[in-house]
Amino acid sequence: MLEVEITDQETRKAIANLIAAAENPKQLMAKLGELLVDSTKQRFSTSTAPDGSRWQENSEVTLLGYLNKYKGSFRKKDGGLTQKGARRLGGKKPLIGESGSLSTTIAYKIEGVGTLIVGSPMEYAAAQQFGMEKGYAGSSKRGTPIPWGDIPARVFLGLSDQDTAMILELSSDFLDQSFRP
Repeated sequence: MLEVEITDQETRKAIANLIAAAENPKQLMAKLGELLVDSTKQRFSTSTAPDGSRWQENSEVTLLGYLNKYKGSFRKKDGGLTQKGARRLGGKKPLIGESGSLSTTIAYKIEGVGTLIVGSPMEYAAAQQFGMEKGYAGSSKRGTPIPWGDIPARVFLGLSDQDTAMILELSSDFLDQSFRP
């Protein structure tokens, strides 16, 4: 058996700081939470999953339903798109609804000592993340399926390669700073 006794006060303090930081990493977890919230919100502007793949575009039925909510989207004579309607469609991205609620409600929560949760409280977040088949949630009072059509998975939560690199960098910096006496 080998026993090492550290008598240098600076070294002892540095080790004590490192142990204290490892036992209570909330400061690090908060930085990581902010990083992942920002990264996730950015995916809504690029319409990409954490792995870099593009989200499936909105279906024609979804786009028509969106346009029907606004007067002046269609020409009265032939039902074609007006310039207003074309502008509305041009800016329509998957997962960005009228309110933008899903993209603006991404948040993090720290649980216990080492658990960081990133997500959205919106009821439909899981359906968007994992997808949902037509009728999966039952049917309405009128008998129409909920959802009325298949919803493709559009993964917005998760770690990109860049997220992982930043997590490692922030964690390393946190431990380096904690080790200083």
